[in-house]
Amino acid sequence: MYIPFVALPNSARVWIYQSNKPFETSKLDELNTLLTNFMNTWNNHGDGLKSSFLVKYNQFIVIAIDENYKEASGCSIDSSVQVIKKIEKLFNVDLFDKMKTAFRIDDNINVVSLVDFQKYVNEDKINSETIVFNNMVNTIEDYKNNWEVKAINSWHKRYF
Repeated sequence: MYIPFVALPNSARVWIYQSNKPFETSKLDELNTLLTNFMNTWNNHGDGLKSSFLVKYNQFIVIAIDENYKEASGCSIDSSVQVIKKIEKLFNVDLFDKMKTAFRIDDNINVVSLVDFQKYVNEDKINSETIVFNNMVNTIEDYKNNWEVKAINSWHKRYF
């Protein structure tokens, strides 16, 4: 069952899907409707899951579930992966490429290969103060505090 993202506890589990390119603004209503409909039917063996989502910067899908209410099972996680795959096809984006990383310079989100990220570091186009997106966060609290951080404060620090 869909609930507002802000109504979920900080302990809620999150999954972040990074798109290789921004979602078209004209398609955001369709994306939000698709995700809301999924959240309203998402369940674990027939029991509804308290869940929500955010679309951040038109480029990231953040899915969250209150596992204090009901834990996600393998089957329910699989169903969420299937809806993300459906979004990939409908919106012509790639949401599963873990070999790409994202960083922000001013208001611009950049998604590059790890090789290019390292190259930009070596060319001083990216530094330890550059804002990066740590999609490895696991909870809403972690998302709030550690998702959008300086590179030196994330796993990206290995490149400096």
